[in-house]
Amino acid sequence: MLSAVVFDFDGIIVDSEPLHFRAFNEVLKPLNKSITWDDYCTSYIGFDDRDAFQEIYKNSGEDSLSAQELTSLIEQKAGILQRFIENGEAIPLAGAVELIKSIPVRLPVALCSGALRSDIEPILEMLGISNAFSVIVTAEDTDKSKPDPAPYRLALEKLGIDNPASAVAIEDTPAGIISAKGAGLKVLAVTNSYDRDFLMDADAVVDSLEDVSRPSLEDIVM
Repeated sequence: MLSAVVFDFDGIIVDSEPLHFRAFNEVLKPLNKSITWDDYCTSYIGFDDRDAFQEIYKNSGEDSLSAQELTSLIEQKAGILQRFIENGEAIPLAGAVELIKSIPVRLPVALCSGALRSDIEPILEMLGISNAFSVIVTAEDTDKSKPDPAPYRLALEKLGIDNPASAVAIEDTPAGIISAKGAGLKVLAVTNSYDRDFLMDADAVVDSLEDVSRPSLEDIVM
């Protein structure tokens, strides 16, 4: 029996990956650095900001960032992303809000994201689903981000679930799938950010959450 549904945020609930990409480049431009969209999709999507900036610097051949420099970059990016959100640029993805609202109250719904809580909460409020999640795990809550299993393990712990395979994670990236599977959850992947061929490690793959219902989530854990 299905014990919980755990949603990723970026690329599942909102079409925010292009916004993160733009925000990274706004921060990097004064430093004479940039990343391409292919770079973002191949190397950084699914990481939290901390790991993404560290990886960008590593891939550019530069020395590691100091803690102070890293904190500054993360804060700058958060401010830019907030501007995008306030401008109404965070667009919900088809079927996500409807699926969340359709899940019965007795079935726990959680959020497990590498985004900052300050990035997430205004959008949840805007979409009218702030109270839909019994557990929210964000970048601030774990020392390691996806693809490490730590975020999903924490979500399961907070949900009080002893059998991870009874819960379904909804993800859009290979890193997210690896994280959720590493924590023992079943995974439904959505082709919002990657083609189906990149998501085949999931237990099921769909092209849109418009095609998903609570009974179809039950089928994944059977």
